[in-house]
Amino acid sequence: MNLKANTNELKRLIDERHQRFLNTEGPVEKKSYDFFNQVKKETDPMFHLTNEWVKEAEAFVKDRKTNVHPNQVKSTHENIEMIILHSYYLDVHRKRFKELYQSSHYVLDMVLDDIERNEKSSQ
Repeated sequence: MNLKANTNELKRLIDERHQRFLNTEGPVEKKSYDFFNQVKKETDPMFHLTNEWVKEAEAFVKDRKTNVHPNQVKSTHENIEMIILHSYYLDVHRKRFKELYQSSHYVLDMVLDDIERNEKSSQ
């Protein structure tokens, strides 16, 4: 996959996680081995996607003129990982979850804007 596709996929993923967080009744049994295994199985592809994205995004902001800074890429990667986990464990206040969600969307949108700007300038 490329950065543009991965960024769009991450936006879809955090939208899903946001809906799960809002629509799931808590609390969950954090010490349940079965629940842990379910979370691990379901989140492995999500974490794989975030790890692929961070590598691609770091290379993109390093090699091109962008409005996104490397620290924003790193922070967004960490925020998305927290969104994924908090959507299962429901162990954060709604306000904090929303801040993580909005901040991640903001940076992902900036990356997409920079990709499009670079695609247009190279034509």
